[in-house]
Amino acid sequence: MRKKASSKRKLSKKEEDKSAEETSVKESTEEEHKEESRKAGRKAKRIKASKPESEPEFFPDKRNLEDLWQQVFPVGTEWDQLDLVYQYKWNFSNLENAFEEGGELHGQNVYLFGCTEPQLVFFKGEGKVTCIPVVVAVVSPFPPSDKIGINSVQREAEEIVPMKQMKMDWVPYIPLENRDSQVERLKSQIFILSCTQRRAGLRHMKIDRVKKFEYCLPYFYQPLQEDELEQSTIVQILFPAEPPVFCEFDWELDELEEFADNLVKEDLAEDQKDAFKDFVKEKVREGKKANREAREARKKALQEMSEETKAAFQNMKFYKFYPVPTPDTPDVSNVKAPFINRYYGKAHVVL
Repeated sequence: MRKKASSKRKLSKKEEDKSAEETSVKESTEEEHKEESRKAGRKAKRIKASKPESEPEFFPDKRNLEDLWQQVFPVGTEWDQLDLVYQYKWNFSNLENAFEEGGELHGQNVYLFGCTEPQLVFFKGEGKVTCIPVVVAVVSPFPPSDKIGINSVQREAEEIVPMKQMKMDWVPYIPLENRDSQVERLKSQIFILSCTQRRAGLRHMKIDRVKKFEYCLPYFYQPLQEDELEQSTIVQILFPAEPPVFCEFDWELDELEEFADNLVKEDLAEDQKDAFKDFVKEKVREGKKANREAREARKKALQEMSEETKAAFQNMKFYKFYPVPTPDTPDVSNVKAPFINRYYGKAHVVL
């Protein structure tokens, strides 16, 4: 009987050990499952937390002549107006296209200068006086001029000075794709009127010198045509009275005595009448002398000019470019005009 009891106890102990082992294995398996779940959870969280890769940004390639109009100095523009010229992203693709095959300027030797024209234009339904940039292209085998005219209503006399005196010169324009090549400068067929005067240096200048830049006009003299100044019978009068008397006198159309009498009624003191008449006579003599000298100079220049140079002047053409309409800029289509300035006269083509 004892043996049987002992045997039962042994069996019972084995069963307990086996049960404990199974429980331990079960618990271990459950722990492993939990650990794997935790790892998977962590892994899932990490994947969830990672940001999706952003799509690469693409920028349009710059056009080869895209900055051409900006490189051309806007001659005669007031310094404090320059920022207003560039407040819009003006588009001169018409100028760029003119240099492409089939364009008006393709394969030509071209000299470019800029200017601005203040005009009332509309943008997004609002009318506003805007400084419109304009580019003039001169097709010529040589620079059209190395001089600049300086003139204004306030200045008593017109000045014609070398460009370099006003820190201006014709320089080669290098398209963007060739800008790293020095050789391209020697082959360039596009020349731009550039100014090396920096705005930061203006504060060290006298005001009269600063104003000279604002009164500049690109100068051109056409020896094959009689200049309008050679034919002019009008003289500008700035009589030193208090206040000064400013007027124009035409020696062919105006009669001096009558002219002076009319001024006495408005701006001139009676006791200054004779002095004024003498002043006008002197200005008329100077005007006639200037006309005569200009005609003689032109005649001499023509005699000394080669046939090749004469042909170049005959074939010289002026193109005037305005910005093309875009949604981001005012439409200037209605304010286009062929007139360039008093020296160049009118453009042959307006684009």
